[in-house]
Amino acid sequence: MRDFLFGKSALELGKLLTTGAVTPSHLLHATLRRIASSDPAVFTQRTVARAEMEAAAASRRYLEGRPLSMLDGVPVAWKDLFDVQGEVTRAGSSVLDDGPALRDAELVRRIAACGAVTTGKLNMTEFAFSGLGLNPHFGTPRNPWSRGEDRIPGGSSSGSAVAVALGLVPIAIGTDTSGSVRIPAAFNGVVGFKPSGGRWPLEGAFPLSRTLDTAGVLTRTVADAVVVDAAACGLPPSEVLPHTDGRIRLVVPTNAVWESVDADVARNFEEAVRRLEDFGVGIEHRRLPVLDEVLSVASRHGALVVKEAFELHRSRLASPDAERMDPRVRTRMLLGSHMSTASEAIVRQARLDLIDAMADLFDGATFVAYPTVAIAAPLLGPLELDDHLFATTNMLVLRNTLIGSFLDWCGISIPNGFDDNGIPTGFLLSGGPGSDHALLALANRIEAVIRGGQSFDFIRHNHS
Repeated sequence: MRDFLFGKSALELGKLLTTGAVTPSHLLHATLRRIASSDPAVFTQRTVARAEMEAAAASRRYLEGRPLSMLDGVPVAWKDLFDVQGEVTRAGSSVLDDGPALRDAELVRRIAACGAVTTGKLNMTEFAFSGLGLNPHFGTPRNPWSRGEDRIPGGSSSGSAVAVALGLVPIAIGTDTSGSVRIPAAFNGVVGFKPSGGRWPLEGAFPLSRTLDTAGVLTRTVADAVVVDAAACGLPPSEVLPHTDGRIRLVVPTNAVWESVDADVARNFEEAVRRLEDFGVGIEHRRLPVLDEVLSVASRHGALVVKEAFELHRSRLASPDAERMDPRVRTRMLLGSHMSTASEAIVRQARLDLIDAMADLFDGATFVAYPTVAIAAPLLGPLELDDHLFATTNMLVLRNTLIGSFLDWCGISIPNGFDDNGIPTGFLLSGGPGSDHALLALANRIEAVIRGGQSFDFIRHNHS
């Protein structure tokens, strides 16, 4: 049963459910067995009773020939920022416990209404405040592509990415404030989609930055991300994914995103760009000064996410609970206390101005492309031991994705190769605010070209 089911996409599983090759209940039980025998740091909670009820209801619907959607009976798991009724939302922390959630987060409700089976909560960086994925409270999920020494999973949606890469679930919902879906997607060889701000509901999700937070999804394929996006927006997939045949232009910036990029990351990106050009996509290499300005604004005036995280956790940081937090998370949050009201106002206005400055670029057929992360997933051990290395690596890992977050771009990371250590790299395709439909349509159209015929299926790679 393991080899028959695991490593399949949500849509592949949906076809098996539709043909009766497997029932939702059988799929769930196989899923729960797989989760129980896997890395214990991936899931922090398993919602077995709820999952069994949902799978049984989906099984009845399939028997009656009336599935709710393409996601009916398909397992899904949630980053532990989202309220799931009856479960405690901990946000990867040992100090957060507001008791069992009284109701599902709105996004959980929408996905469940499509028949998806909620299997549990996934590990994450404490309070979603790092791009590396380390967690001293619940353990750090091991990047499944590690060879010998463990490598980081990326964060903050660490468990979400590893769960999909391992084939535990085909869909994992995360959040992305500065890259927290796209980064772990790149590090683990899966697809990670971050929608534009406000596209997916965040009611019932524990915040980090009320300005920059978005929900997002990690999947095995772009088509799966399209289906989840449709469910999140309450639309049929055909409306989310219009037919596209027109001429597409990709702008590859020559500035801002290339400093300290690994040679293997650059090589894989350049090879993908050449394949896209051969495929008929127009490629334009040019400087995008706005990208430099995004980084400069943060350097001169401070990061908005740090300020908002500090304000959110101000009372916690002044309480005894602070000593029980991850010291690196605590230290970075406290930096927000140094950002003045005047600086915050400057950053907020700069954000609006820079979004406006990029508006003319996004004409419906133009997108931006560059490596998702400057490096492949580094070794875990040195980062656990060295605070300075942790801080500098965190900033490098976040740099490319935070640009798009600041500018409210939607973005999708697609696997595009491996480095010399066999660790995946990612190709980040981004569109302007609100261009999610067009971005997903393009990503679906060119996904195979970006992947270059390579398999990023960890299950098959390792015969597990």
